[in-house]
Amino acid sequence: MSSSSSHHHQPLSLRQKVGQLFICGFESLEPNASITQLIEKYGLGGVIYFRRNVKDAHQLAHLSAELQAMSLRSGGQPLFIAVDQEGGMVSRIEKGATLLPGNMALGAAFAPAGVYASSKVMGKELRQMGVNMNFAPCLDINNNRLNPVIGVRSYGETAAIVSDMGTHAVKGLQDMGVIATVKHFPGHGDTSEDSHHDLPVVPHSMERLMELELAPFVKAIEGGVDAIMTAHVVFAALEENGVPSTLSYRILTELLREKLGFKGLIVTDCLEMKAISEGIGVAEGAIRAIEAGSDIILVSHLLDRQVSAIEAVIAAVESGRIPESRIDESVLRIMTYKYKREIRFETLAPIPEGPISTPEHQHLAKELSRKSITLVKDEIGKSLEMNKSTLVIWTEVQKGTEIDEIVDRNGTLGCALSEIAGKHVEEVYLGLYPSDVEISSVLEACEGKNQVVMVTYNATFSPGQTRLVRELARRDEVHFIVAAGRNPYDLLEFPEVKTYLACYENRPLAMVSLANVLLGKEKAVGRLPVTLSDQYPIGWRQD
Repeated sequence: MSSSSSHHHQPLSLRQKVGQLFICGFESLEPNASITQLIEKYGLGGVIYFRRNVKDAHQLAHLSAELQAMSLRSGGQPLFIAVDQEGGMVSRIEKGATLLPGNMALGAAFAPAGVYASSKVMGKELRQMGVNMNFAPCLDINNNRLNPVIGVRSYGETAAIVSDMGTHAVKGLQDMGVIATVKHFPGHGDTSEDSHHDLPVVPHSMERLMELELAPFVKAIEGGVDAIMTAHVVFAALEENGVPSTLSYRILTELLREKLGFKGLIVTDCLEMKAISEGIGVAEGAIRAIEAGSDIILVSHLLDRQVSAIEAVIAAVESGRIPESRIDESVLRIMTYKYKREIRFETLAPIPEGPISTPEHQHLAKELSRKSITLVKDEIGKSLEMNKSTLVIWTEVQKGTEIDEIVDRNGTLGCALSEIAGKHVEEVYLGLYPSDVEISSVLEACEGKNQVVMVTYNATFSPGQTRLVRELARRDEVHFIVAAGRNPYDLLEFPEVKTYLACYENRPLAMVSLANVLLGKEKAVGRLPVTLSDQYPIGWRQD
């Protein structure tokens, strides 16, 4: 019987080597037939979890252990187990894990040490759940307010804020043994399309890219980041033929490896995003990503695409299109980082007995959230009075509108206010893109109310939300407050609103922080990490 450590010494077959270059996802809470096939037949390199794989933290720890055991039994290598746990609005794991604030909320709290502490907590909990690779932090600089996909996933709009916060986040994760993966290289911040659906183009010159978009990645490389994820974005200055970065030799090899000196892992964003899957297709995409310089190919969803991509790469090596030495380079890099971060069968952590999220962890999350709430504008200057009739309008993200972020109705602002004030506060729900009928019924619910608080959600993209806010802002008899539950730019749609706060996320913790501010129990101390207008520049808060 060979001991597990001898795994590293048996030469791998071509199929096993190619398997190491892939991270794949699957559809269930326990190992299903498709992930089993990928691990047993192809010697898969890693797995990615989405919300569909998570019931709670303990179930996830068990799932990770089962997948690792399966890889060990079938003569494979220890698995990368990856997730997008950015915090805030992009958090795949909620129950039993600490829900930490997202990047823009942390940017508003202006606390680099808090970012480090937060990432350390996140890293510690992820490792306890068997997750050893995080596709975070986002180092995109959100300098385009119409960006539909980055927004609050960014720390802010300057290279300095993003670099500073980002290097602290990387260090926190890696100090706890989790591979940090900064994304989306060379920068997805200044796009107005979503690469899940289209192929965005960034037109800037190389000089501007070096001083802005690329700057946080340069800092992360200097700080020793393990991995970098590429964007399906065309950078015209670097690649005139309309080739997305993920498939560009100029960007991945000439720029990232040679010019910027990056020695770590290059991971593609998922090849099933339409920018790739509906263009050249997933199989050809995998070959070209490897030719361009990627080490790890991410195929998150469909088994037939996963298998065809792996088989296509094997065939490309056999036909001589990709030299086997190119595969060996990536395998060596993958093994090096698995070893470096103790992703070895003999050092895998046991499944924790007690709770994974501790009171200390929750306290830290609360403190950071409290520091993020930003009072942008207040011409009335009084808190909510709980003896008056109050209504909360909660804009609800329906299933399938976001990447899959959904907040259930017991974490709303109405719940937080009721809890803290010790009396029930009435709440009505509004869809993201409300119809005239919905708007009228909400206005009807406002009749006779002295105080109305509306939590908007990306109202910039929702004419219905904007119309409702404008209608309520006209009513002098109502103390009307708007709080942005995601992008802070909503104010630009309704400058007539007298009281406006930015929360950067509509997560339960942010709503508790907001409720404390609205009730006058806490002062809003966050500062804008982005510019809304000349009147409300970056760093602004109303005192």
